Amino acid sequence: MTSSKVWFITGSSSGFGRSMTEYALSRGDIVVATLRKPQVLTDLEARYSSDKLLVLKVDVTKQEDIDEAFARTRSAFGRLDVVFNNAGYGILTEIESTPDDKARELFETNFWGATNISRAAVKFFREVNEVGKGGIILQVSSAAGFHALPGLSYYAASKHALEGFSDGLAKELPASWNINVCIIEPGGFYTKGAEGATVLPQHPAYADESLPSSVLRQMLKGVVFEGDADKFTQTVYEVVQGGKIPKRLPMGLDALEMLNLRIEDLKATVDETKGWSADLRRAEGGLRIRA
Repeated sequence: MTSSKVWFITGSSSGFGRSMTEYALSRGDIVVATLRKPQVLTDLEARYSSDKLLVLKVDVTKQEDIDEAFARTRSAFGRLDVVFNNAGYGILTEIESTPDDKARELFETNFWGATNISRAAVKFFREVNEVGKGGIILQVSSAAGFHALPGLSYYAASKHALEGFSDGLAKELPASWNINVCIIEPGGFYTKGAEGATVLPQHPAYADESLPSSVLRQMLKGVVFEGDADKFTQTVYEVVQGGKIPKRLPMGLDALEMLNLRIEDLKATVDETKGWSADLRRAEGGLRIRA
């Protein structure tokens, strides 16, 4: 029988966060559920004892909340195995109609919140857990993290940034620390996340119904995505239990289709532009950086 794990989950109030909280608890694991409104989880607190569920008020845009949450985790359980870095939201509108403050607020949560949670997780895994035990960081990105959609550009940008950060972080971590970073890239799943997206007025220059952002607006009105959020979290849980953690985990056939489109586009770019790079080396030579 697999021993129980301690999970630290952000954005536990709804969607993937709530689903993962419920499923991990149902499998006998311990969950530190963090969210801005702890009262949302009173039903779970009534069902699970404090040695199984710790609910904490955390706004991921506030470093003091993050620090306190990891300190409480250490005090309560003395270890941590998995961080499900899930808190985030979207903005639907064109770039030109997105106020700077709204775009910056989005990045504070989706990028800075997620990266600051990641930094705290790495430190905990290295300095609190037993030496070499490590841990797993599950970065909940999106298919938009590699395939931007019109009208969701700032959301896509925040996820692109998170993916770049996560890729770099994974390459910085020494193998001896045994810390795995997995970028999860869901396609369309039915959660309250779509309902919680901020929808801003359309820029008048893009009002033509045939334009891509207008088409997306119409498509998203009342949309019910076919992806099952509970099946998503159960699958992610099984990946964690399996022990072989992939660097990327696209989720859903639509996500795989978008990833294939992205791969084809990148291959086409290489073929179309490689001639421009054929003779760009310095005559004296130099250092070439390889991945």
